[in-house]
Amino acid sequence: MEELKYRGRKREGRHRDTWDPFQLNPIGAEKERKRRCFQLAQYLVAVIVGLAVLTSAVIAKGSLLVLSTLSSPTSMRSPKEKQFYMLMLVFCLVCPNFLVFIKSLWRCAFKSFVQPNMKTMLFICAIECLVSLGTSVLVLVVMPQFDVLTNLFISGGVCIVSAILQIVFRLQRETWKIVFPICSLILTIGGYCLLGADYYVRVSSYVDRQSADCFVYVGIGIFSSLLISLCWWENPLQATNRMQDTLSELDGFRDFVFVITSILRIIVIGGVYLLYHVVIEKSIIWSDFNLQNDDWELLQIGLVLFFLQAFCSAACHWFGVVACKIHAVRMSFALPVCCTGPAVLLLGLILFLTQAQKLDGAEHGSITEFCESLAYLSHKNTTPVVLLEITRSICRTSLNSYYLQWPFSMLALEGVCMWSGFVTCTYYVWKIKVQRIERTSQLFVRRLYESAFIDLSLLLNTKMKVPRARNQESHDDIQSSVIYLCATMWHETYDEMLKILTSMFRLDRYRGDPKEDHKDCFDFECHIYVDDAFMTEKDTGKRLVNSYVNDLIHVVIEVYRVFTNKEPDDVSIIETPYGGRLMFVMPEGNMLYIHLKDKSLIRNKKRWSQIMYLYYLLGWKGYIIKNPQKIPHHKNPCRASLISLDGESFLLPQYDNDNKRKFISDDNTYILALDGDTDFHPKAVILLVDRLRMYDNVGAACGRIHPTGMGPMVWYQKFEYAVGHWLQKTAEHVFGSVLCSPGCFSLFRGSALMDDNVLKRYTTTATRAVEYVQYDQGEDRWLCTLLLQQGWRVEYNAASDAYTNSPQEFKEFYNQRRRWGPSTLANTLDLLHSGSETVKRNSSISRLYIFYQMFTVGSSILGPASVTLMIAGAFQFVFRMAGTLSIIVASIPPVFYIIVCFVAKPNNQITIAGIMSVLYAFLMTASFFSIIGDMVIQGTFLTPTGLFLVSMAIMYMVTAILHPEEFGMIVYGLMYFICIPSGYLLLTIYSLVNMHIVSWGTRESNKGEAEAKKKHNILCDRNCRLCCWDMKIQITQETENLMLQQITGQTAHQVPPPQNTNQEITQQPAAKLEPPAKLDITKEDGMAEAKKPPTDKPNGKAAKVQYLKKDNPEITKMCVCSDGSADKISLSLSESDEEHDEDDDDLMTGDLQETEELPVSDWVTPVKEEFLKKLTYANMKRNLQEQIRYTLRNKNQDDVCEELVLMLTDTLNGELSGVGPEDILTESQLEELQYALAEQARRILKTSRMDKLERRVKRAIEKTLTAPQVQKLDEGEKDFWNKLIERYLRPIVDSKAHQEEVTRELKSLRNKAVFLYFIINVLWVVATFFLQAIGNDVISIKIPKYYPNGSESGEYLKVEPLSLMFLLSFAVLLVIQFLAMLYHRIYTLIHVVSYRTTEKDYKRREDEDDDDDFTLANQFANGLVITSDDL
Repeated sequence: MEELKYRGRKREGRHRDTWDPFQLNPIGAEKERKRRCFQLAQYLVAVIVGLAVLTSAVIAKGSLLVLSTLSSPTSMRSPKEKQFYMLMLVFCLVCPNFLVFIKSLWRCAFKSFVQPNMKTMLFICAIECLVSLGTSVLVLVVMPQFDVLTNLFISGGVCIVSAILQIVFRLQRETWKIVFPICSLILTIGGYCLLGADYYVRVSSYVDRQSADCFVYVGIGIFSSLLISLCWWENPLQATNRMQDTLSELDGFRDFVFVITSILRIIVIGGVYLLYHVVIEKSIIWSDFNLQNDDWELLQIGLVLFFLQAFCSAACHWFGVVACKIHAVRMSFALPVCCTGPAVLLLGLILFLTQAQKLDGAEHGSITEFCESLAYLSHKNTTPVVLLEITRSICRTSLNSYYLQWPFSMLALEGVCMWSGFVTCTYYVWKIKVQRIERTSQLFVRRLYESAFIDLSLLLNTKMKVPRARNQESHDDIQSSVIYLCATMWHETYDEMLKILTSMFRLDRYRGDPKEDHKDCFDFECHIYVDDAFMTEKDTGKRLVNSYVNDLIHVVIEVYRVFTNKEPDDVSIIETPYGGRLMFVMPEGNMLYIHLKDKSLIRNKKRWSQIMYLYYLLGWKGYIIKNPQKIPHHKNPCRASLISLDGESFLLPQYDNDNKRKFISDDNTYILALDGDTDFHPKAVILLVDRLRMYDNVGAACGRIHPTGMGPMVWYQKFEYAVGHWLQKTAEHVFGSVLCSPGCFSLFRGSALMDDNVLKRYTTTATRAVEYVQYDQGEDRWLCTLLLQQGWRVEYNAASDAYTNSPQEFKEFYNQRRRWGPSTLANTLDLLHSGSETVKRNSSISRLYIFYQMFTVGSSILGPASVTLMIAGAFQFVFRMAGTLSIIVASIPPVFYIIVCFVAKPNNQITIAGIMSVLYAFLMTASFFSIIGDMVIQGTFLTPTGLFLVSMAIMYMVTAILHPEEFGMIVYGLMYFICIPSGYLLLTIYSLVNMHIVSWGTRESNKGEAEAKKKHNILCDRNCRLCCWDMKIQITQETENLMLQQITGQTAHQVPPPQNTNQEITQQPAAKLEPPAKLDITKEDGMAEAKKPPTDKPNGKAAKVQYLKKDNPEITKMCVCSDGSADKISLSLSESDEEHDEDDDDLMTGDLQETEELPVSDWVTPVKEEFLKKLTYANMKRNLQEQIRYTLRNKNQDDVCEELVLMLTDTLNGELSGVGPEDILTESQLEELQYALAEQARRILKTSRMDKLERRVKRAIEKTLTAPQVQKLDEGEKDFWNKLIERYLRPIVDSKAHQEEVTRELKSLRNKAVFLYFIINVLWVVATFFLQAIGNDVISIKIPKYYPNGSESGEYLKVEPLSLMFLLSFAVLLVIQFLAMLYHRIYTLIHVVSYRTTEKDYKRREDEDDDDDFTLANQFANGLVITSDDL
C-alpha cells in the first residue's frame, strides 16, 4: 500500500507540469535489496558447514586415537586383534595418498601432462619421503606406546618448522605480529619438555609399571614431529620472494609429482610397518589375517573405525574448503578446526564419566582401585571393547599413581602448550581475506591432506596471503577489469528493447554510484548495435532512421525517466562510416553507445555485428591504449555534456574509460554478448565475471537462459531449456567443457577472442555449402568451437539467470530450430573430427569426454528411429497390434512427412507438421495412460518400460527439487512428453530436408520500411471479420487500376524485383516477378494488444501473401465491419510466399547507387529533435529538481537541497510564465534562464553559508539546460572504420551465378545428410523389426518378473536385446548427467552463498568531502589532477 501511495505522489508532482504525466515502470527498475531469507540461508549454511567441519574432524581424530589405543602393546586385546587394528591404522595413512594418486593420475592421463624438472622433482620427492617417514613412525611406532591423552597432545608439535620459517622470513604485515610465531615456538618446545618430564615422573613413580625405554619413544616422537612439520615448508616460502621460480615451475607439473610422491609415500608407510612390526618386533603372524566367523566383532570394529577415519578426514578437508569459499573462514573453518583437540578431549571425558558405570565388575572407589579392576574385565564378552581400552589407556597416566597424582597437571599443561602453540602459529588464518570465488589451489598450498593430523593439516596448509613483491602476479587481490556489454538488435519490439535497456541501467546503478562501497573492481560500457537501422523515404529520397530506431530512442528516454525522473542530460549524435552513433552518459556516469548500421554501407546480421564490435573494442581500442598518442583530446574538457551527472568524477567519460584500460590486461577485458531482448540483473553479470576472473583458462562463460512468453510452444521450450541446463550443460561443464555459450547472454575473455584462429577465423565469409550451415546458422556455437579448439574452456554458471523471448508460434519455432539443428550437428562433428588435436591443446577436454560426445551425437542421430519405435510401442499398447505391424504403421507417418518436405513449400511443411504434432500428442497421451494401465494389469512396475518411466519421473522430480527457484518447470513436463514426436521426429526431418535454406526465418519484417510508404489514394479502408479472423482491407488507386486492366483483358505491367544486396542466399525462383499493385490485408491479433508500445506504432511482423483474386465477391460477403486497435500484420500482394525472402522490401528505391548518393546527414535532424524535447518547460522543471537533488545527495545537505529545489522552481516558473508546457525554449531564452537560476542559487547558498557548493549547483543548472550535441567522428577512428569495412564488412553482392551454385551445393549437402540420417535410422528400425518378426521365443533376454514387495512371480519378461541395450545405454547416460548435476549444484550453492556475503547494499552516503575544487582526475593517472582553476 505504501508503494502505491508513493507512486501516486510522484505522479501528482508530474501532473502539475504536464497533461501527460503517465509513464512506464518496467519490472526490475527498483533498487535491488538484500532479501532476508537469503541472509538467513547464508548464515544457516555457514553454521551447517562449521558443524560439519567440527564433527568430521572430531570423529576422524577420535577414530585414529582409538585405533592406536587398540593396537597398543599394553592393550588388553589379543595379539591377533592388535595386528588387525594396526593394519587398519596403516590403511588410514595410505587412504589420502591413494585418493591423491587417483586424482593426479586422472589429470595427467586425461587433462594435461607437463614434463617435470628432474631437480625440482627429486627435491620434492625427498621432502615427501621424509614427511611420510615421520608420519608412519609417529603413528605406527610411537603412538601405540603412549597413552591416549599423550597421543592427543603430541600432534600439536608438527607446526614447529612453520613457526621457524615465519620468524626467519618475517612474514608479518605488522612487525609486532612476529610475537605469534615466537610464542608458538616457545610453547611447542615447552610442551616437549613437559612431555619428557611427565614420563620421567611416571618411570620414577612406577605408574602402571612404566619402563625406562619410553624415553627412546619420546625422542623418536619429537624427531618424527620435526619430520612431519617439513610437510608445509612451501607455505611460508610461497609468501616470500624466495624460490618463486621453483614454485611456479612446480605448479606446472604438480600433478605428475603427486603421482610419483603418492606412490613413494605409500611405499614408505608399508616399509615402516614391515620393518618395525615384522623385522624388529616380529609381532605379525600372517595366518592370523585369515579371520574366522567368530572374529566378526573384530572385523566390525576395525572396519568401522577405518571407514570413519578415512571418510571423515576427507569430508573435513572438503568442508573446510567449502567454509573458506563461502567467506565463513572464522566461524566455519578456523574456529571448528582450532576447537577439534579440546572437543575430542571433552567428548572423551564425558564418555568416560558417563559410561564408566557400565563397566560391570569394575570397582568404583579410588582411581587406582578402579584401574586395577579393569584387568579382570578383558575376558568378559559383555564389556564394550572401545570404552574399556580407552579407560585402560587413561589409567596409564599419573592419575593411576600410588604416590603423587599432581604430575598429571604436567600432562594437562603439555596439552595446553601444544594446542596454544599451533593456534598462535596459524594466527594468520583468522585474518585471511578470501575473494568471492577462489580455486582450492589459491586457498591451500597442498592438495594432499594428512589424515592423522587433519586439524593441524588444514590450518598449516591454508595459504599465507601476506605482502609479496609488486612485480609478481598474484590472485590475492581482485584484478580490475573492464566489461563491454554488446547487444545486437534485429527488429526488436518496444517491449523487448525495454528489457535490455532496463538491464543496462540496472548495471549502471549497481556499479557507478561513487558514494557506495563496491567490492567488484570493474568498469563497463554499453554498446547496442542496431542492424538495418535506416530506410529511404520514398517521396523525398532522404535516408532516415526507421521506426525501430525511433522506438529505441523513445525507450532510452523512458528508461532514463524511470531511473532518474528526468530526461537524458548528455547526448551526442555522431555520423560514422557505417551509419551513425548515439552517445549517452548514463545516470551514474557510465557510457551507453547506440550504433546505427546502414546495411547499404556495412554488412548486417548478427555475426557481422559481432565482428564489428570485437574489432572495434578489442582491436581499435586495444591499439589506442597501447599507443597513448592516438587517444584524441577534446579541445574543451569543461563542456558540461562530457561531465558525469554529479560533475565530479569523470573527465570525458568515453576517453576516460580508454585511459583506464591502459592498466587492464586483455585477460581482464571481457565482452558480454547480448541479444536485443535479454533481461538480466547485475548479479548475473558478476557471477560470470567471477568465473573468468578466477580461472585463467576459461575463455567464455554462460548463464541459465530462461525463455519467456506465453502459449504451448513457450511451455514446451521452458521444460526443454530447463532439462537442457539441468542435465546436459552441467554434465558438459563437469566432465569437460560446455560446447555452446549462447549469444543471448555470454561473457567472453578478450584475450581468448584475440587468440590465433579465433577472431580472424571468425571473419571468414561463407562460400561453400557446409560453411553456410556451420558459420551463419549458429554463430555462437561456431565461436565456442573455435575457442575449444584453441585450448580455452567454456563454463556454465547455473546461478547467472537471464531471460529472453522465445518463439511463441509454431512456424517461428520450427524455423529457429531449422537453423540450430544442422549448425549444432556440424559444429559438434567438426569438434569430434579434430578431437585428437583438441585433446592435446585443451586440458578440459579428455578422450573420455570426446567419447561421451560421440555417444550423445549418436543418440541424437538415432532420435527419429527411437521415437518411431516408441510410437510403435504406443500402437501396441493402445491398439493391441502385433509388434511387426505396429512398426510398419509407425513408420508410415515419418516417410510421408519426408516426401512432403521434399515436395511442398516450407510454409505448407510446417502446417502439415503442426497437424501431425497434434495427432501424435493424442497418441502419446493415450500411450502414457496405457503404460500405467499395463503396469496395473501386470501387478508390477518392475518391467523395462515401467522401470524406465518411473525412474525418469523420479529423476526429473529430484532434479526439480534441487532447483527450488525453477521447480515450477516440472509442470510443463507433460507438455514436453506429448510433444516428443514433434520435437525429435518431425522437427529433425524438417531441419534436415530444409538445410539448404540459410535465411533466419525469424524477425524477418521491416516495419520501418512499411511505415515509410505513404498511404496516398486509398479508395477503401475497412476493418472486417472473416470467420474468426479480424482483417483489414485497403485498396489503393494502383490496385483499382490493375483490377480494371484485368477486367478489360489488358496485361499488367510487371517490374523486376529490387536487387538483393544481402549476404543471405535466397531460394526464390527468378522467374517470379512482383506486380506493383498492392492489396494490404492487415490481420489484427487481440493477444498482441498488451505488447503495443505507448508510441502507438505497430509492432507486428510484416508477412506477404499472394492474393490472386482481387475482386472476390466471397470475401466481400463474409466480411463484417469492426473496429480494432490491435497490432497490425501487413499482408502484401506479392509473390513472397517464401518465408525466407526477407530483404526484398528493405530498399524502396531498388537502386543502390542512387541510395548511396543521398546525403547521409538527413537522419541527424529528426533524431536531434527527439532529444530537444528535454528543453520544454515541463521537462526542464523536473530535470532541474532532480539534478539539484542528485548533486546535493548527502544527508547533511538535505535542508539546503530542498530550499534550492523550491526557490529555483519558483524562479523557473516566473521566467517561463508565458511558455507552454510542450514548447521548446530558444537559445536566448535558455541563456536568460541560466543566468537567473545561477543568481538565485548563489543568493540562497550565500544565505545558508554553503558557498562551497556554488560551483556544483551552477554545473547542475548548466547540465539541465544543455542541448544535445552533434559531433564529428575522430579522424583516426573514421579511418579505422573505413579500413575495417573495406577489409571485412563490405556488403556482399552475390551474382546470380554464384547464388545458383551455392543453392546447388546446399541441396547436394542436404541430400547427403538426409540419406545418411535415413540409412542409419532405417537400419535401426529394420533390425528391431526382424527381431520382432523372429519372435521373442527365439532371440530374447529373459528378465525375472518381480512384484513391488520384492517377491518373485515365477514369470519371465522377454525383451529383444537391441531395445534393452539402447534403453540401458540411455539410462546410463541419464545417470551420468544426474550425478554431474548433483556435483554442479553443490558448487553453485557455494558460489551463490559467497556472492550473498559480498552483495552490494544500497545505502545513502552519510557525508562527503565538499571540497571547493572539484577533481576531474582519473584514479590511475599517477597523481595528475585537473582542478577547476585549471579549467
